[in-house]
Amino acid sequence: MTDHRRYVPVPLIAGLVMLGILALTAILAPIFLSGAANTLTSDTRAAPSAEHWFGTDELGRDILARALVATRLTLVMASAATAIAVVAGVLIGALIWLAPKWLRDSVLRIIDSTVAFPSIILALVIAAILGPATSSAIIAIGIAGIPGFARITSNMTASVAHKDFVGTARLLGVPGPMLFIRHLLPNIGGPLLVLIASSFALSLLDISSLSFVGLGVQSPDYDWGRLLNEGLPAIYSQPMLVIAPSAMLIFAGGAAMLTGDGLAARIDPWGRQPRARRQARRAVPVASLTPAALVEVRDLKVTAANGSELVKGIDFDISPGEIVGLVGESGSGKSMTAMSLARLQPDSVAVDVGLMRLGDLDLRSNRQQSRLAKEIGLVYQDPGSTFNPALRLGVQLTEVARVHLGMSRRKATETLVEALRRMRIRNPEERMGQHPFQLSGGMLQRAIIASSLVTSPRLIIADEPTTALDVTVQAEVLRHLKRINKSEGTAILFISHDIGVVEALCDRVLVMRQGEIVERLTGAQLAARDVHHPYTRALLDATPTLAVASTLPSLSQEVS
Repeated sequence: MTDHRRYVPVPLIAGLVMLGILALTAILAPIFLSGAANTLTSDTRAAPSAEHWFGTDELGRDILARALVATRLTLVMASAATAIAVVAGVLIGALIWLAPKWLRDSVLRIIDSTVAFPSIILALVIAAILGPATSSAIIAIGIAGIPGFARITSNMTASVAHKDFVGTARLLGVPGPMLFIRHLLPNIGGPLLVLIASSFALSLLDISSLSFVGLGVQSPDYDWGRLLNEGLPAIYSQPMLVIAPSAMLIFAGGAAMLTGDGLAARIDPWGRQPRARRQARRAVPVASLTPAALVEVRDLKVTAANGSELVKGIDFDISPGEIVGLVGESGSGKSMTAMSLARLQPDSVAVDVGLMRLGDLDLRSNRQQSRLAKEIGLVYQDPGSTFNPALRLGVQLTEVARVHLGMSRRKATETLVEALRRMRIRNPEERMGQHPFQLSGGMLQRAIIASSLVTSPRLIIADEPTTALDVTVQAEVLRHLKRINKSEGTAILFISHDIGVVEALCDRVLVMRQGEIVERLTGAQLAARDVHHPYTRALLDATPTLAVASTLPSLSQEVS
């Protein structure tokens, strides 16, 4: 089997070699060739020879030497302009996804308006305002490149910002800058490298263009664009005046592109749709009807941007140590209900709720994010998207313990290793050092459960945690959940399409259809098929029963 960790793409090798040649040229050429490049001689307009490979110009200066000496200034200017565009563009494009939606929409509209103009036109305007100078060209090209970089970065970040691991980090109260550095930036790093390389190559061309038209480098300094400007009048009689700087431009651009493509292939661990405006609604306080319940939800409504109600004013509660199942077909509102309870609903929907509490914690408020992170544990349906693929498992699993429990890195690692061992994951020390894609789905799901238990949560929300798993692993995960419920007294909201699993695991069952709870049953009633609503009967009729009885026999008896 090929060891991909040692694989170095050929384009990367070629690009790095070419960049190395350019760097050496930029360092050594001004030291050793300045005399030949700048000294006026009587040997004017000489043809290419052994002494002057590309000939001399009208003042007797060596053409090749001037092109090589110009490498330093050209690369410095292009690098500075690219740095301005990249740093500002990435910060704007990524951080707006951590900002309030109204601010994000406003910034995106401004970026959209700006990218309508070609960057070189914007650069020409800025350079003309600032006046001809080296610094003016750098600033103009840098600023002109910001909108395009911000737009592309925003598009890439949007696809990552909606992942489960980002939502979990938000729930844990991870600060915005840390979300950007640890979760957003690493997952757009590969494409960003290609964009940076493209931006550098484009900056080389734009910088040279400004110098070519007289808005960049001024005499006596010179870059490749300035050399092209000086050689243009004699392009037919002495073409080497243009060929030398042009060849250097092509070489530098090719080096940048090859390096960017190679780095992206080497680093990337996996080798926006417009969002509707959200309407803010004020919740009307509602008195508690079941004070003894751990979780209480009253009049929960979730509305899409087009006005359609996804969840239509439902009420439910969960007692301490109880497992409540939520069943229904896809699109019935199950996951939207669960994510609203965890305060992780999408920005494209509006949540209006009269009462939503976990014990004495008001879940309608954002004031106690730390308690929310510690008292609610989340187990998502897709273990592959729950973890950040760019980070090792240990870094992600220990984050809750380090941030919210104040543990040292060593103590947090020991705690999670022991938690993984209790989840019957073999070699937990080795697993902590691996990336998520190196573990099976069942291992990742058990790792999620282990991580969610570190803070001793009062409620676990399990959103279809067994959907992507085979039957044997399903049974193991369900045994873990039941064991936790019995030994720790943890309340569980269990969401599933599988009626057989729900009846084997849950104490009470809520049946949802089109955003409403149409029937409330006990687990015993569901098992006995003592149901009354036609929709519930239709669900039971559509549920295969062959594998359930043999695979998940009496979970309660097994755990007890």
